[in-house]
This record gives sequence, C-alpha cells and structure tokens, in this order.
Amino acid sequence: MILFFGTRPGKPVTKNLFHSTCPYCQQKGTLTAFTQKNYFHIFWVKLFKISSTTTVECSHCKRGYYEHEFTEEMKADLEN
Repeated sequence: MILFFGTRPGKPVTKNLFHSTCPYCQQKGTLTAFTQKNYFHIFWVKLFKISSTTTVECSHCKRGYYEHEFTEEMKADLEN
C-alpha cells in the first residue's frame, strides 16, 4: 500500500491594517498583513494546521515586518 503524506501551504490570507502606522516611514493606512498557514495532509486532504506565519508590508516604503517586530498598534489591528 502506498501512502502519500506530507505538508503543504494553505491559501494566503491578506488584511489591510488601516489604523496602523508604519514605524519606518510614519505613513498611516499603508500596511498589509499576509498570513500563510501550513497543513499536514494524507492523500492531499488537509488534516490539521502545523504552523502559521504572518508578515506585514508597507506599500509606501516597501519595508517588511516579521511577527517579532510587530508594534502593539499592529497587533491590535490584526485582532480586529
């Protein structure tokens, strides 16, 4: 019997952070959050989530921020 299993990414989710200010260029409403989740699968059927990664990018200065660099303002805007 052949068993196909492994990991694969889910669909990326984007969210605009309208109430957050970019710490680098000080522009408000230019941040976009990208969330990517990875799933364990058997026979290409997703069973459970393994990990989740969120990054934020400013559309004005193109600066990217990882989760450990998020400000309190970004974290609050992501929860809403």
